[in-house]
Amino acid sequence: MNRRKFIHATALTGMGLSMPYAELFANSESIPFQSEEYKMLVFNLLKDWCDGMIEVQIMDPSDPKLHGLLDCPACDTIHGRASDAVYPFFYLAKATGDKKYLNAGITVFEWSQNVSQPDGSWTNDINPNSWNGTTVFGAIALAETLKYHGDLLDEVRYQNWKNRLGEAAEFIYQKFPAIDSTNVNYGATNIYAMNLIGNLLDEPNYIALSKKLASEVKSYFTEDNALLYGEIKPSAHQRSEKGLPGIDLGYNVEESLNSLVLYALHEKDEELLRIVQKSLESHMEFMLPDGGFDNSWGTRMFKWTYWGSRTCDGCQPAFSLMAGYNPAFGTAAFKNTELLKRCTTNGLLHGGPHYVSHGIKPCIHHTFTHTKSLAVILDHWDQMPPITKTNPLPRAASNGLRYFEELDTVLFARGDWRGTVSAYDAEYYPKMDLRQATGNSLGMLYHSRVGLLCAASLAVYRLMEPLNQQDAPGKDIALTPRVETYQDGKWFTNLYDLTANFDSDDQDGEIRISGDVNLKNEDRETLEGSASQFKITYFCSDTELRILVETKQSIKGKTSFTLPIISKNNEPVEQPEENVILITKPEGRVRIAANVSLSIIETQKSRTFNMVPGVEALPIKVDFISNRVELILTVI
Repeated sequence: MNRRKFIHATALTGMGLSMPYAELFANSESIPFQSEEYKMLVFNLLKDWCDGMIEVQIMDPSDPKLHGLLDCPACDTIHGRASDAVYPFFYLAKATGDKKYLNAGITVFEWSQNVSQPDGSWTNDINPNSWNGTTVFGAIALAETLKYHGDLLDEVRYQNWKNRLGEAAEFIYQKFPAIDSTNVNYGATNIYAMNLIGNLLDEPNYIALSKKLASEVKSYFTEDNALLYGEIKPSAHQRSEKGLPGIDLGYNVEESLNSLVLYALHEKDEELLRIVQKSLESHMEFMLPDGGFDNSWGTRMFKWTYWGSRTCDGCQPAFSLMAGYNPAFGTAAFKNTELLKRCTTNGLLHGGPHYVSHGIKPCIHHTFTHTKSLAVILDHWDQMPPITKTNPLPRAASNGLRYFEELDTVLFARGDWRGTVSAYDAEYYPKMDLRQATGNSLGMLYHSRVGLLCAASLAVYRLMEPLNQQDAPGKDIALTPRVETYQDGKWFTNLYDLTANFDSDDQDGEIRISGDVNLKNEDRETLEGSASQFKITYFCSDTELRILVETKQSIKGKTSFTLPIISKNNEPVEQPEENVILITKPEGRVRIAANVSLSIIETQKSRTFNMVPGVEALPIKVDFISNRVELILTVI
């Protein structure tokens, strides 16, 4: 037995796993080492998550309203989509031979009778009048269960489940006949659903609809960068005042593009594959070196979790299956999976890197949706190209400026610094004041040595989807760096300025991004009686990030620039001088210096916490005592 096989045999014996799992790696000699490492990572994380879900699953045969339910540790509500977990449970049942996974899968699916409706749908929660479009995701999970692991069921149950799948399929066939039936993610996902189920049930009408939708979706990609658009209300075709489409990174990479890849590979749709490859390459430019996604600007960033989006499935299928087209896709899948693992505690995926440190309980929704993507990877392993981490992510290797016209957003990179500045004005719900990063705000700042330093949140955290978001703990302090003031009890900030603009250049080793902003309130009213027009300029060199905020108008009253720095509550903070603050992180010290005094906004647990994107921060504030504020960030 060679070293590699010995390591596997020892690990498997140590975990006490049965022979079917060992068979996963029976042909490991033919698998590139890092592909083998990736497969182990995916399998072990899937098993950890399924074990975690079993720990919170209610087993009470005397109560059919509860028996099989996944009881959410964080939410008072019942998550009706929990039955999606049937697929990963069944994958593990076959892979390990452990009947606990089969029992968990059967009971979680049969619990779904509690959200089953006469029209064939399943509702998103226990209320029969709640949203039922999520049936498309449940139908895919059930179809994949029957396709790959239906032999684990007895004949009667298999036929019953197949009949139930037929009812769900007919519902989504009628519900989503076009890409723009609602948000683009539903039409895009229905392409794969109709193809998968049509072939499984031998229903030509479903297959025909999948081909029709696949033809339609090709026109939903932006011309220059092939970013998928349509995540906006009231219509997927809605444009902002600047003429920009509604695009959300999280929904695209964790949901829509997965389905398009699975369909296009199955149908050998070369035209769609070319489009999707370019789209994935553009979306991948927003992945940070640690595997996190920069969705600071996305229209649905109210569900941003740093690793992706709160109720989507994960980016692994699309990036993994397409790694043969671009090897960096494999790096993206690998890095993001490692991040998911780091955000997992006690078998459950938490909604951000700092949930545990701040004492925030995880919503079960994150786990049961993301298990599906890992099961897809393992069930498609024979089709998988080599997955390695040897090809750098674009943002890890980038240097300079990258402007996305359809987002009015620029990425910058110099030395170890990576950042995003945005003036994107598309709103998911127009006039609902969700406010992702805009107004020339610094939506993301990352340093290769110490990690995430700044990240945008909602201007004001709101439960736009109460059943799919968690309540915010404590006082809501926005994480987006900003100019702000209060007048007559109203908050005025550049975060509400949808008319902002900027320009940028890269000269003599220094990047400059500069633009004019206005201070506005939620009603889009411009501040009166004090300075309302400011210029914000960001300078980035190899050694520092400098922020200069100026106004030519007279400032009356208190106006500040607030700079929340992402920092866990166990990281020491010092203020050796009134205009200098030091934060000691595991890999280095962050130094924030200003031309005037710095202060720290008082918070609970010495940090503020925001659900978007699930991190703690030290909110630093500098008041204008003249018409100019300058801050310099360095890592020492």
